[in-house]
Amino acid sequence: MDERRDDGLGSVSGLPDELGIDDDLARADQRATVRVESRRYGKPVTIVGGLDPRAIDLKELASELKRALAVGGTVEEGRIELQGDHAKRVPDLLRERGFEVA
Repeated sequence: MDERRDDGLGSVSGLPDELGIDDDLARADQRATVRVESRRYGKPVTIVGGLDPRAIDLKELASELKRALAVGGTVEEGRIELQGDHAKRVPDLLRERGFEVA
């Protein structure tokens, strides 16, 4: 999905790459899921899944979420793991960034 045309126009929209329309479309096409799991010693971890790592830079998105929530986290096996229970805030943060949340 990240294929670009040689004429400087976006691969999906046909509009110039500088507008970033293809990135917005890639985000709108995906449905993120948010859940909380318990880890070692009963520590909660918020898991963001359902995103295509070929269309979205998961490490960049994880950095944005970690910064917004002031928590640690990582990207593993195509999902974002955030330390703590953030099931109420993460969906709003994802929607602000153009993602649909299930």
